[in-house]
Amino acid sequence: MPQIKRYSVLALCILAVLILFPLGMSGNFWIKLLAVLALALSALGVYDLIQSRHAVLRNYPVIGHMRFLLESIRPEIRQYLIESDSEELPFSREARSLVYQRAKGAEDKKPFGTSEKVYEAGYAWVTHSVAPKVIHDTDFRISIGGPDCRQPYMASLYNISAMSFGALSANAIAALNLGAKTGGFAHDTGEGGISRYHRANGGDLIYQVASGYFGCRTAEGGFDPEKFRQQAADPQIKMIEIKLSQGAKPGHGGMLPAAKISPEIAEARGVPMGQDCLSPPAHSTFSTPIGLCNFIAELRELSNGKPIGFKLCIGHRREFMCIVKAMIETGITPDFIVVDGKEGGTGSAPLEFANRVGMPMLEGLNFVHNTLRGAGLRDRIRIGAAGKVVSAFDLARAIALGADWCNSARGFMFAIGCIQSQSCHTNACPVGIATQDKLRQRAIDVGSKSDRVARFHRNTLHALGEIAGAAGLSSPNDFLPYHFMFRQSDGTFLDGNEAFPYLPESFLVGARDYPELRDWQSRWNRASAETFEPSTIPQGRFER
Repeated sequence: MPQIKRYSVLALCILAVLILFPLGMSGNFWIKLLAVLALALSALGVYDLIQSRHAVLRNYPVIGHMRFLLESIRPEIRQYLIESDSEELPFSREARSLVYQRAKGAEDKKPFGTSEKVYEAGYAWVTHSVAPKVIHDTDFRISIGGPDCRQPYMASLYNISAMSFGALSANAIAALNLGAKTGGFAHDTGEGGISRYHRANGGDLIYQVASGYFGCRTAEGGFDPEKFRQQAADPQIKMIEIKLSQGAKPGHGGMLPAAKISPEIAEARGVPMGQDCLSPPAHSTFSTPIGLCNFIAELRELSNGKPIGFKLCIGHRREFMCIVKAMIETGITPDFIVVDGKEGGTGSAPLEFANRVGMPMLEGLNFVHNTLRGAGLRDRIRIGAAGKVVSAFDLARAIALGADWCNSARGFMFAIGCIQSQSCHTNACPVGIATQDKLRQRAIDVGSKSDRVARFHRNTLHALGEIAGAAGLSSPNDFLPYHFMFRQSDGTFLDGNEAFPYLPESFLVGARDYPELRDWQSRWNRASAETFEPSTIPQGRFER
């Protein structure tokens, strides 16, 4: 009997055909319509029985399609009907609502107390002062440009992180850039080159140069110095960022199939139509730490002294120390380093990479900050941080742990209407942001969405000023680890100086021995400026 039940819906459809078609001969429109529907479902059920692709449909013809329908709308069902306000998948409803409210200029206050689980592990809070201050000017800025930079940039403390044209639609890019222009902050181009939509409204740009060298590449895919010089001469480009890796898929390249390359994408990337477009996992211009430093110096010269930096997600900590050792050996330092956390987003990443590869932002940021301190280079190099930074608290915490400024991609996507449908890789984004579909992207009105981008930025910095003032500070740049507390798994909490301490200046290069930091010094001693390869030791495996 249970075996027969599996085919009951198909049997009912066939029975309906046998009953309704004779009745439909009377000419009744609705009976005819039902008969045609029953016939269509019966035909679908017969096809389900003979097809070999989906086992569930062979066992449950017709009704089995409900499984695929429900699966296709599962993110929306979960987001709107099931998840709580604080459940992060990957951004909580509360975080998204905060961005929407600030972008629209709507009320962003919260009644009836917090919904955060303040006694559970992972909860963090700001320590406030009994003598708070009022900060009136919240247009917080930082100068980026080391001693070798000839065109330093006064950057906002909050900027738009790297998102390429191609991953985002033309209207989305245009709205983000116009918002950056209106609000006076920077817009990272992402690795896909500088499109006409980045240029249209004149917002400040950070030109990202990745392994594909889009916009400055030879016909064979290598780096073209003259093309780079021409790009960097544009006054709209304020800084150049070498992408070593990104948080969501560090160490993973990518390939844009020829079928997805439009004339506009080909124009921005400098690639031919009709050919697959490859982004290799690694750069071809350099392969050693010293090579990276020399590339930094070359880009600085070609750009006439604009700030040059690099972006990475921390993996093997020794390899970052290799880069720092190369800085010391060559005397060439970047003007900035952007630390991307593994919680960073992307339009598409293998699940294992998105979930399990790379260091989260807070730990990566603290490691980079302390390594530069230990090498005596921290005062020459600015640090940016990226990785789920959407609120003023996120900004304040990152600054306290070593960041000079922060970038956000998904925060600004929410500002232009992203609903976290998680369909970025399908070209079917329901709000027209992550798609190249001309009809879908028409949903984005560039003028009104750019206003929301600028308003979200302004209101977030205003909130940052309020938090800094509550802590008794005159500027958010004064945040230090001890202004934060971090709840531990056993119910206790640590002062920020204990959880994320600032390590002594020059402890890696000075003569003094720090017994409590010997693991740092051991890793530093294994690092080499000449190669990223680990040194060989008789014992075999060792800590990276």
